[in-house]
Amino acid sequence: MTASSPATRIGLGLDAGGTQTRWALATPDGQLVAQGQAAPISGAQLGSDDGRAAFARTLAELAADASRHGAASGVLAGITGLGTEHTPTLNALLARAFALPLSAVGSMSDIGLACHAAFAPGQGYVVYAGTGSIAAYLDDAGALHRAGGRGPVIDDAGGGHWIARQALRQVWRVEDVEPGAWQRSALARALFDTLGGSDWAATRQWVYGATRGEIGMLALAVARAAHEGDVAALALLQEAGVELARLGRALLRRHGARPLALAGRVFDLHPAIETALRDSLPAGTVSRRLILHAHHTAARLAAARGRP
Repeated sequence: MTASSPATRIGLGLDAGGTQTRWALATPDGQLVAQGQAAPISGAQLGSDDGRAAFARTLAELAADASRHGAASGVLAGITGLGTEHTPTLNALLARAFALPLSAVGSMSDIGLACHAAFAPGQGYVVYAGTGSIAAYLDDAGALHRAGGRGPVIDDAGGGHWIARQALRQVWRVEDVEPGAWQRSALARALFDTLGGSDWAATRQWVYGATRGEIGMLALAVARAAHEGDVAALALLQEAGVELARLGRALLRRHGARPLALAGRVFDLHPAIETALRDSLPAGTVSRRLILHAHHTAARLAAARGRP
């Protein structure tokens, strides 16, 4: 398949989050040609020379991988942490990596892309919880409204990084009072198994040498403990659900009653998260899980429109 005519045109879509970058090639009618994964990239990298260089290397590797399956006529990328001030820089990097004119590339935030994948404009809200957390609404005019998504320093409550940080805080506060108490805690044991040791040196070395996405993956250990019946782990996941509901309630209050789509890998951790979220929403609010393939949506849009 080539990109030489509208009938055979294919688009390339990117969905970059905190733990990975997913890409897809698709036709205008949504037929999937190929898909794959690459290293995580973030809009935060675009503010420094070193960050831009790393970003460009990942794009080059991704482009080489995708080109084996077909030549894209356009690219549309959804990137976590992308601010409007860095959009021109990102588009230039995309054009260079995929050997396309600037008119054939486009970009938006990853949550903006998720909104396109979930609803037609004006129809509903997305509550997304992966490494971080955010809720967003794409209105009838195409303007994006958001709640949360301010990163781990300020908030991101309910996301994987937040869950991991809260769990580590709980475990080490107990250890401050009663050294060795971790041996009676399924939560502590699950965390320390991942960290490779039960002493502070092991935690310090692992956590402060890890990326935000890698720390977020510790939420899997919290989920394991909850499935084993650990009360503290279960309560923490329920708290995550309440925090995510807060984001949905903010948009419901600002823009009125509409359904919510729940997306992101945090919702796969344990049913308690979704249950707590639903219980914390206003009565009558419709919510549904969304198995999000935003990179497929981006590829289809890139192909259907000829250019993003």
